[in-house]
Amino acid sequence: MAEQVLAADGTPLKASLNRALRRQKMRALMLIAPLLLFIMLTFIIPIGQMLFRSVENQIVGDTIPRTVEALDSWDHDADDIPPPPVFDALAQDLMVAVELKEHTRLGSRLNYEMSGISSLFRKSGRRVDDIGEVYTDQFVALDPAWEEPATWVGLLADPKWIAAREAWDGTGDEPAFIMSRAAKTVLPQTASIYADFARVIQTEDNDSPAEEEPWHVVYLALYNDLTANPSLEVTGPLSGLISSAAAAVPSFETEDVVATFEGFDDDWKNPEIWETIYTYSPAYTNGYFLNSVDLQKTNEGVAWQPENEQIYLTLFWRTMVMSLTITFSCILLGYPVAWMLANLPARKANLLMILVLLPFWTSLLVRTSAWKVLLQNQGVINDLLVWVGFVADDNRLALINNATGTVIAMTHILLPFMILPLYSVMQTIPATYLRAAKSLGATNWTAFWRVYFPQSVPGIGAGSILVFILSIGYYITPEIVGGTKGVFISNRIAYHISSSLNWGLAAALGAILLAIVLALYWAYDRIVGIDNVKLGG
Repeated sequence: MAEQVLAADGTPLKASLNRALRRQKMRALMLIAPLLLFIMLTFIIPIGQMLFRSVENQIVGDTIPRTVEALDSWDHDADDIPPPPVFDALAQDLMVAVELKEHTRLGSRLNYEMSGISSLFRKSGRRVDDIGEVYTDQFVALDPAWEEPATWVGLLADPKWIAAREAWDGTGDEPAFIMSRAAKTVLPQTASIYADFARVIQTEDNDSPAEEEPWHVVYLALYNDLTANPSLEVTGPLSGLISSAAAAVPSFETEDVVATFEGFDDDWKNPEIWETIYTYSPAYTNGYFLNSVDLQKTNEGVAWQPENEQIYLTLFWRTMVMSLTITFSCILLGYPVAWMLANLPARKANLLMILVLLPFWTSLLVRTSAWKVLLQNQGVINDLLVWVGFVADDNRLALINNATGTVIAMTHILLPFMILPLYSVMQTIPATYLRAAKSLGATNWTAFWRVYFPQSVPGIGAGSILVFILSIGYYITPEIVGGTKGVFISNRIAYHISSSLNWGLAAALGAILLAIVLALYWAYDRIVGIDNVKLGG
């Protein structure tokens, strides 16, 4: 058996080498850790959070949880609108949402899917606090104790909370309200809405539920609980109050909550409103991605958007075609310029390089606005063409507010990103290669095509990737010179982020665009090979 080799400190040599390698890797990791952390915080995490918005849909379930739960029992085929318990649940949820000022956010979210829902929630939110008042008056008429906050605390609060509040010295925040377990079992609707009432009173109003009379919807919930279980058994000092109320509620005047909501707005009778709420109630949705490709979610499944609203597939196709056109234009214009820069004497080449870099010293907005002046119907280019006789004065070229204007302006803006990679690669191609080819009998064209051009392909690849990826993300230039026929999908992404505030749809559009770019990048790598892309050297 071979003798084990030991290090100088007596440990096995293999273990010593492994320990040294681990230390080396740890040192290397510590060196790059600040950069890695910076990239995580400023790039990966923000992009991940933005992409998460493309499937996140928790606002509906978080804002109207009782309504979402009640809608599960709705028979869509048998009933045009949900049954009364759903409207009772909506009244309770909407009351809480109004106090927390969340009903407008919910309306805005659902308004992305069906126009008009936002105003419906705003209008209903202004009057929802009156729902249940008829029950409040009757409970108070039955016994004035129902008007006292102490009655509700004694009926619903956990004894531990009552004791904690009594021991509270008034400094800092009041102990958070705790609901009694018995109340949750005996009076489930009442306990649920009162817990929200207490939370809102404490957190939003900085007050105490022991000092505030409950909302009217709490009395509505109490009526529903007593009606559903008239023989409930309650122990304690308030058992008699509950028993007398349970015996009296069958004779109470009732409120038609469905009719009340319809009085707020007739749209509550529209089944499509409820279908929209039900369809987009899950915490996660594929609705944004469906909308991004001109589809929509319906109760029957996925369907196409109305024909007059199908715009995104057209924009995606236009973005790809125009970006490829711009890339090809930059190759045609940039290749001769790069060849000239690489083959002229250094003094002249440096002067021309300044002209190539000059656009970088001018604001993008200024360059785009200049093209708007040049390309317009009465602009410099059309005036020049009329002056030389290429076009008639009454038949000027349409170069603005269309795809032509976008391609011209963006080709000029992105041309340096094609020239610089080409120039850096062409500088490394020895001129002796062409002379050697000619000395062997090749013509100028053959020498260029068979010898020079293949060596410049890596520069074309690098420039094409730069120009294409930059072009699909541009939105300022297409917005100014493109009009309705020359805008990209990035313009709609910018619109949804800054104007409509539909960040979910913007995130879905961005995710699809990212997937397309990655797919094209993969295809380029498979066909050309990303290792063949060079920026010089």
